[in-house]
Amino acid sequence: MSDPHNLKQYIRKVEDFPIDGITFRDITSLIETPDAFVETCTQLTDITKSFDATSIASIESRGFIFAGSIAKDLSLPFILARKPGKLPNETYVKDFDLEYGSTSIEIQKNTMVNESDRVVIVDDLVATGGTAIACAELLTENFNVRRENILILAVIDLPDLGGSHLIADQGYGIETLVSYTS
Repeated sequence: MSDPHNLKQYIRKVEDFPIDGITFRDITSLIETPDAFVETCTQLTDITKSFDATSIASIESRGFIFAGSIAKDLSLPFILARKPGKLPNETYVKDFDLEYGSTSIEIQKNTMVNESDRVVIVDDLVATGGTAIACAELLTENFNVRRENILILAVIDLPDLGGSHLIADQGYGIETLVSYTS
């Protein structure tokens, strides 16, 4: 297990949530611990700055916790990728599979992002990669952002579920702070 920033101690493991057989990595205790939360946001911001990002996109809902801090610290636009029916304007929609079901996410059509932007997509965790890839595909397919100009950035990676490898295989960058392996 990789934990170069000593954050694992603040991440709880919850068995059989949200359904039986799933081990959920709970970031609640991390965000409730000011030093750990600040360290996490600092590390994510530094990675985003090194990528020369021009925009931050984030996936509902736990990704918003970190993305807002990064966008504020770097004075970057913050793009919301939300569950269906949560955005007020016309949206682009992408369906995808989760570890335990399927769903979709949306980004507003009037979002100010274009093919020359470098976008960091922020989420709390990468498991199967479906959510992150769906968000990245919304940007590549509808706003012409190039794959190499997209970085998926998460606090936690569960590499045994294959998501981080799938993201990289599809041509997107991937960086995480903590990695859990079996």
